[in-house]
Amino acid sequence: MRVGCINNEWRGKTRSQRKRGKVSMKRLARLWVNGDEVEVAMEPSALLLDVLRDSLGLTGARRGCETSYCGACTVLLDGRAAHSCTVLAALVGQRRITTIEGLAEEGKLDPLQESFIEHNGFQCGYCTPGMILAARALLLENRNPSEADVRRAIDGNLCRCTGYQKIVKAILDTASKYSERRIGQ
Repeated sequence: MRVGCINNEWRGKTRSQRKRGKVSMKRLARLWVNGDEVEVAMEPSALLLDVLRDSLGLTGARRGCETSYCGACTVLLDGRAAHSCTVLAALVGQRRITTIEGLAEEGKLDPLQESFIEHNGFQCGYCTPGMILAARALLLENRNPSEADVRRAIDGNLCRCTGYQKIVKAILDTASKYSERRIGQ
């Protein structure tokens, strides 16, 4: 990964001057997001959630608890669910990041997204992107999950509206659709 300093005014400044925010320490980094390589300027301490939302305009990952408890910020890193509110963007490197915006192909919703709509697996919608991506990570590993597998996979994602029944049903229904076609990341 190529990383370059884009602001050299920090030279000659003390660490305390830099910490107080008087000098920008942004660096360029290359990330793989939704199948595309992007170059983004970020602080070394920037969270992946902030880079996705503020720098790249991908607002599907939501800010919730900021402690990795609610799952609203869930994205996929190399096909595995990760809470982007606790991941430093600079440490992602060449891992492939998938957000909810990256699931649709050629304007067509992913079967998991369609199933959430079909089964009303959402109400307010705040948790839905995180739920879908947690489910996607499960289905990438296990194309024929049990109800217990599904509940375990979404355990790190809170929904205060639906009671989870419709979410679980949507995921189980999608498992059959995914088994009929090969899914990627």
